Amino acid sequence: MPTSPTIRVAAVQIAPDLTARAGTMAKVLAAIGEAADKGAKLAVFPETFVPWYPYFSFVLPPALSGKEHVRLYENAVSVPGPETDAVSSAARKHGVVIVLGINERDHGSLYNTQLVFDADGSTLLKRRKITPTFHERMIWGQGDGAGLAVVDTAVGRVGALACWEHYNPLARYALMAQHEEIHIAQFPGSLVGPIFADQIEVTIRHHALESGCFVVNSTGWLSDEQIASITPDPGLQKALTGGCMTAIISPEGKHIVPPITSGEGILVADLDMSLIVKRKRMMDSVGHYARPELLSLSLDPRPASPMHLTAPFMAQPEFRRFQDAEPADAADRAADQRIAVVRSATG
Repeated sequence: MPTSPTIRVAAVQIAPDLTARAGTMAKVLAAIGEAADKGAKLAVFPETFVPWYPYFSFVLPPALSGKEHVRLYENAVSVPGPETDAVSSAARKHGVVIVLGINERDHGSLYNTQLVFDADGSTLLKRRKITPTFHERMIWGQGDGAGLAVVDTAVGRVGALACWEHYNPLARYALMAQHEEIHIAQFPGSLVGPIFADQIEVTIRHHALESGCFVVNSTGWLSDEQIASITPDPGLQKALTGGCMTAIISPEGKHIVPPITSGEGILVADLDMSLIVKRKRMMDSVGHYARPELLSLSLDPRPASPMHLTAPFMAQPEFRRFQDAEPADAADRAADQRIAVVRSATG
């Protein structure tokens, strides 16, 4: 629990630069400074905000999305890299905890990644969305259980999920069981239409109630010009509107301040941390209201890996020594003789 009973936080709803990663990064750094000037100790950005959310994948068929997919690869973020170094420096300079959504490039794959930077600039968490949704499965790989972690930050215990991960009750429960105090939710925004904003609101308010924590949610925004640049089809352009619900929710499931549902802006609110105990006194889903002998969660926290070594790789000098020990045919004859002796001894 942070030493201060009240924490000021900021949820950022701004448009990315759809032409270059550098442009989006400039907006991120400027927004961090603006949030800090408003007194915020936590700043939250939208889902995969750097360089931009892959809106093209929602309106273009796979056969026509290759060019934009490659461009996303070219602008994606390596971790660590210059972009993460810049955000780390900004966090340290302003003394602000930052949660940033990025498209992470790891060799030949992209991932929907959430990064948590502490106020001293250290990177506390890098997690990947465990299951990309619908059209996103053509874009991103899958995350693993290592990212379902709650971390101690300068503003309290923080956990994070992206978009429809909030429809996975076991993923949410994994964070609840680790006693998150501030939950970070990130959605793309400017997608699906007004119904998406309604669904986001229901989802984050319910999680706040069930977890007994604060929820800081950030969604992105697209201008009319940006929407037109993604698709010239008026019908498809409607699919890239609405869906914005940048909001800050109390453990009682209430909006602390009115949400931002259109346009750009930075939402700021003060979190009264005593409300966590007020809520959990009545209903603690992972404490006195739980029945772990009847219902419990099993989580595999190991990072996924495409290769598991049964023994360490042999060092190169040792490998050369082995190769030069004797000719292959002599070694084979010696092995045959040893096998023959064993067989003779055992009958």
